[in-house]
Amino acid sequence: MVAETQTMTPGRAQSRAAFIMAPYLMIGPGLILACFIILYPFYALINTSLREVNRFGMITDLNNFENFSEVFSDPLFHAAIWRSIIWTGSVVGGTLLISVVTALILHRQFYGRAIARVIIMLPWSVSLSLLAVVWRWALNAESGLLNHSLMQMGLIDAPVVWLGNGTIAFTVEIFIGILVSIPFTTTILLGGLSAMPQDIYEAATMEGATPWHQFRTITMPLMRPFVNIAVVLNMINVFNSFPIIWILTEGGPANSTDILVTYLYKIAFKYGKLGEASVVSLLMVIFLLICSIIYLRLISREQTYGS
Repeated sequence: MVAETQTMTPGRAQSRAAFIMAPYLMIGPGLILACFIILYPFYALINTSLREVNRFGMITDLNNFENFSEVFSDPLFHAAIWRSIIWTGSVVGGTLLISVVTALILHRQFYGRAIARVIIMLPWSVSLSLLAVVWRWALNAESGLLNHSLMQMGLIDAPVVWLGNGTIAFTVEIFIGILVSIPFTTTILLGGLSAMPQDIYEAATMEGATPWHQFRTITMPLMRPFVNIAVVLNMINVFNSFPIIWILTEGGPANSTDILVTYLYKIAFKYGKLGEASVVSLLMVIFLLICSIIYLRLISREQTYGS
């Protein structure tokens, strides 16, 4: 009996080892492929940012961080950074304020609520580039729908060149960015409102709490996880958004509406400075990586509190 037990022990050990290793063996190929897809471009980006690159994309010797020096000494780069901060903060903040009100309205029971929800979500299904093209036509100074409508209502006497002035154009682009971001954010907030227990509100109403007091002490604390998710995801999407500004003004007039992503596109494909473009791209990747880490930390923290 002892000999039989001793002969069975290695087999059991092998079975246990195979059981432990099975999940890693199954996810191993996909994990290796994902690491290659993610890490190799990141390595290539760092390598390109440290070397001289001609207009034909040929990478040569190291250049002692000259690409970094050129980028950091470019005043257009600094202006693009501040404009990116203004663009991201304004669009995310404006989107969140409007989406909270919209989600609260759509969460209430009223006739035609389903149709209203569909109307709010419809712009989300349309290509962002297509929306930007439509807005560019509407903002045309000579034949645009906006000028025509305002003149018909008597609000303006002469057509306004909406995209000819940097300040006006950038403000209009922020407004459009808010409009196209509302459907996604409203969807997230509506999901949070739908998951809230209604008995809390019934108890608060019985205690005499006003709607504002319920919103401040019940709705917003319970909505905090969804608000955090909406803010972080919108920051990533808006910061990296290209079609609106490029299609409307291409960063003009005179680079006055450039953000980092349009600045990157210009120096890479218009001026052929691929090394400097790699530096800008690397900085953007680092920023988006930080946002992703914040997002994951918020998710894990909310799950910890929830449990």
